[in-house]
Amino acid sequence: MLRRKIDDYLLSWKQKKGKKPLILSGARQTGKTTAIQKLGKTYKSYVEINFLTSPQYRKIIDNGYDSDEIVKQISFINPHFKFIEGDTLILFDEIQAIPDLVTSLKSFSISGKYDVICSGSLLGVNYKSISSIPVGYKEDYNLSSMDFEEFLWAKGYSDKQIDDIYSYMKDLKPLPSSYYDVLSKLFKEYIFVGGMPEAVQSFINEGTYSLPFEINKRIYRDYEDDIIKYVEGLDSARVKNLYRHISSQLAKDNHKFQITKLSHGARSRDYKGIKEWLLDAGIINIAYNLGKLELPFDLNEQSNNFRIYYSDHSLFISSLDEETRKDIINNDNYQIHSGALFESLISESLIKQGYKLYFYKNEDASIELDFVLRYKNEILPVEVKQGRGKSKSLNSIIKEKNLINYGIKFMDSNIGFNDNKFTFPYFLSFLLKRFLDNISII
Repeated sequence: MLRRKIDDYLLSWKQKKGKKPLILSGARQTGKTTAIQKLGKTYKSYVEINFLTSPQYRKIIDNGYDSDEIVKQISFINPHFKFIEGDTLILFDEIQAIPDLVTSLKSFSISGKYDVICSGSLLGVNYKSISSIPVGYKEDYNLSSMDFEEFLWAKGYSDKQIDDIYSYMKDLKPLPSSYYDVLSKLFKEYIFVGGMPEAVQSFINEGTYSLPFEINKRIYRDYEDDIIKYVEGLDSARVKNLYRHISSQLAKDNHKFQITKLSHGARSRDYKGIKEWLLDAGIINIAYNLGKLELPFDLNEQSNNFRIYYSDHSLFISSLDEETRKDIINNDNYQIHSGALFESLISESLIKQGYKLYFYKNEDASIELDFVLRYKNEILPVEVKQGRGKSKSLNSIIKEKNLINYGIKFMDSNIGFNDNKFTFPYFLSFLLKRFLDNISII
């Protein structure tokens, strides 16, 4: 079974005194149920209820939201379930089918008899339909697909080995060529396989790309099916159209997402709320342009100027035509779509480390920064370069010492530091937050 970072979080949650019920959200196929089932093995009793495969349980809140009443209703439907006070984990899975169940978490929290986790693939979307969200009586955790560190774990690498890799980054020393070559190869595998646990597990088992590709293509289609099934109040055809055009929009030189390019006569007002629905569903990530390079970022966010990325790069790969995918595998042609693939990979890595996505492009387009992060009280630009390209925008803006003092480049190059710019290979992006949290040079 794959090791995931969520495993440590769930064990820590279990050990808390006075813990609150947990709502575990995330897109389809990111491994939510598997992680909870693993945790369930540490309890004397584990009760799992899936509201999609067992719709008879959807009526358990007909008599209200009292936790004892709900447990009584469940026991009547299935008398084989055991509810041991102080040592039972209850999983309410696929609760997008019965979102008002979340209201009962206040009662479960106050009672404290059982540990409760709610999970589902469209909770961000369905939160809006819940009659009474129990603020202060629940915890929330969003599970993403596997990052590169988790992929390394799946390939057999230990924490000690990853610490060793990080030590070179921390000391700003180039990786030995043997390290660099191996990590480059592993990162290419990660690009091909993606971060969906089922695809990763199939690659570990089989060692080929054909089955992971098939799995990821199925997941890509499953997301389209979710759009048709669960979109309410929006035109599902338009939601699907936006979903299908993310990679082609990133292919444009400026990578800006333009609604008018989706189809003939498309207007922004016709697509209002669609990108937000996909974001709430965990299918995409959005980066907004900053009108000014000033803190706080949210006050300078331009809501009409944005870029959209898939939440997992396997969706990016799956959206490509067959010949383009073959070109990537057979010819190592990663510079497709004006380098959008690597930009997508870095965006995904930043999100998984807890960063919100922003970019910057001034009015005359003389300066363009792929991503802009807040580091303590400073602005830290991040550029994703094709191959070993130059960083004109980064060089220009660092010269304005009163604005930005340091920058970061991810590119096809070893670790380095020169002219106040940190250079890291793409495959070290998963260690960026750890690096920033522990260095004193900035």
